[in-house]
Amino acid sequence: MRVTFTMLILFVTASFVPRQEKLKIFLAGDSTMSIKAVSAYPETGWGMPFAHFWNQGVEVVNKAKNGRSTKTFQGEGIWQTILDEGKPGDYVFIQFGHNDEVITKVGSYTTPAEYSGNLSRFVSQVRDKKMIPILMTPVSRRKFDDKGNAQMTHEEYSQLVRIVAQKDSVALIDMDKLTMELYQEFGPVHSKLLFLQLMPGEHPNYPEGKEDNTHFNELGARLVAQIVLKEIKAKIPALTPYIITKKAKA
Repeated sequence: MRVTFTMLILFVTASFVPRQEKLKIFLAGDSTMSIKAVSAYPETGWGMPFAHFWNQGVEVVNKAKNGRSTKTFQGEGIWQTILDEGKPGDYVFIQFGHNDEVITKVGSYTTPAEYSGNLSRFVSQVRDKKMIPILMTPVSRRKFDDKGNAQMTHEEYSQLVRIVAQKDSVALIDMDKLTMELYQEFGPVHSKLLFLQLMPGEHPNYPEGKEDNTHFNELGARLVAQIVLKEIKAKIPALTPYIITKKAKA
């Protein structure tokens, strides 16, 4: 009876101990970042492996969606869910541009002025909620010239992100530049290994094959996520204690 009573006291006491909420890292972006359906594999958004780099004190909330721009992300109410679910001290990583810059995508295209305005609005709204915004240039597409040099594919819209980050004093992760460097390291041929590049019959999801220089496969997504992690360690030291580190062998 005494043991049972003691256990009851411990249970009741524990039930009144406030649970510490996890720090949330929200990801706001497009298909290069988003969680993929099984039917799309091996296509992988970099936000998928990114979620596994963190200890139990962090919850990565990937709100990125295929085909979204700063315009449609707001118009569909996805952005508002971040503002509603976030709490003071949470982080919001913002990476758009792929769909904003394409004039033929009538529903999602944003002019340079609209794009800059949307990014500044995102930053302001995040800060109003006492959360912390992080701006990111769009990841580069795979493109090389005849001499094997990686080429810029988002020159105008990436520069707009840099300008907004400087104007609004926001931490910036220059994914366009960093992913271009990654592709250059692999070279024109081997960089295909990072993307959704498949021969006919190679994968049941793509029986006719696939040649995609925008979306990553598992390897590409993981390497891009590792780039983000490296930048976080260098530029956002407050998040470093939450990153899983491999323990040295005794």
